[in-house]
Amino acid sequence: MLLSLVLHTYSMRYVLPAAVMMGTAPTYMLAWGAWRLLSAVLPARFYHQVDDRLYTIYQSMVLFFFENYTGIQIIFYGDLPKTKENVVYISNHQCTVDWIIADMLAIRQNALGHVRYVLKDGLKWLPLYGWYFYQHGGIYVKRSAKFDEKKMKSNLQAQAKAETPMYLVIFPEGTRYNPELPKVIADSQSYADKEDFLCKECPRIHIYVDRIDVKDIPKEQMYMRRWLHERFEIKDKLLIEFYDAKDSKRRNKFPGKCVLSKLSLKKTLPSLLFLTGLTASMLLTESGRKLYVKTWIYGTLFGWLWVSIIV
Repeated sequence: MLLSLVLHTYSMRYVLPAAVMMGTAPTYMLAWGAWRLLSAVLPARFYHQVDDRLYTIYQSMVLFFFENYTGIQIIFYGDLPKTKENVVYISNHQCTVDWIIADMLAIRQNALGHVRYVLKDGLKWLPLYGWYFYQHGGIYVKRSAKFDEKKMKSNLQAQAKAETPMYLVIFPEGTRYNPELPKVIADSQSYADKEDFLCKECPRIHIYVDRIDVKDIPKEQMYMRRWLHERFEIKDKLLIEFYDAKDSKRRNKFPGKCVLSKLSLKKTLPSLLFLTGLTASMLLTESGRKLYVKTWIYGTLFGWLWVSIIV
């Protein structure tokens, strides 16, 4: 019976992070909403400065669970700057939590609050967060022919005009699978099962960074498109070598020197304690609990109404 309890507790270990990250959402939104109202009469740069600090607090808590709590090892290859800079982060898209890799890079550059995503349009319906991501500087886009290039340019120009620090995260591949191709999905799942990829925990994450100066990127759209395709061809070759190199010693690592990077608890634990403490203090009183529930309900409804009209 004790063994069963231990196994059950172990299987539920990911419930706690999900509960805390979602449970602190109303607290975060109330703090952000108060600042949004106060900053309405101030220049946009003042709003973004405090908003970036708030975002840093929340995402630091998220990183506590993804790195410190799981004990996962982060291994970097390539050129990772240690100072803040404006970045366009272009990455392949392999799983649901690819976005957290950008956070892992940004916090090591002290730029976590500057992270803003180009998001698929459906995410704007996320309770509370769908509306907030846009307010933080995120950009929602529709796929294929529905993509509105003018709207995206307008949003980016507004950010540039406000001199908003930018760590813009883009996944050009757009999606990990097409639900209209069930055979491809079935074949992929069959291969993963055959190679024993399923239901495995990954003890480490290998991240290859190739930093490219903006002056080295073609400005003409036709040449830029070709350049982007070439970058992804390089990425595919790196992944083939990583998984299937003929020399077994070259598998499961990228070329070049690697650095094992451990995230200090000093950067994550204070945020966890701060947000959970505020949430707990709110839930201890009847009025606080009512405000908490109303924030979930009315905040979500207002956000849905707002994004349906504006975004």
